[in-house]
Amino acid sequence: MKGDDGRPEGPEEFADGLLEEELRQAAAVLDPVPAELVQAALDAFALHDLDARLAELSFDSLVDALPVRGVPDAPRMLTFRAGEVTVDVEVTEDGLIGQVLPPQPARIEVLGGPQTTRAPLTADPLGRFTSTTPPSGPFALRLRTGAEVIVTEWLRA
Repeated sequence: MKGDDGRPEGPEEFADGLLEEELRQAAAVLDPVPAELVQAALDAFALHDLDARLAELSFDSLVDALPVRGVPDAPRMLTFRAGEVTVDVEVTEDGLIGQVLPPQPARIEVLGGPQTTRAPLTADPLGRFTSTTPPSGPFALRLRTGAEVIVTEWLRA
């Protein structure tokens, strides 16, 4: 009988397979992979959307807007563009408020670090969406509009 590599499979290869499986089980019990690392790996894999278009940042109120007198904690306004699709987002201490233009339903994921465990947001038929959890640290948005996937640039909250 031959193994996957074309070499004859005998008792030695069988013993190696059993040893490998026993070592995997021992490692899972004695030195489990931290949940944060597993989530980070899953998040990294989720970013492999080969068909995803990158939405470039075209406006950031921290850089492009003139400061308003007497408004120390003005919300941060962001605009991302990917072809004909625009995503406007307001980042406040209370969360996110945004709209996809042209108006359309969409599923929006707020991507963040390994500690992020947010439920996806849903844009209504007018493209509006909200989140009551503000992003912390680096974040990006992944939008799924029908068959199209759009990922924004990463920014620091």
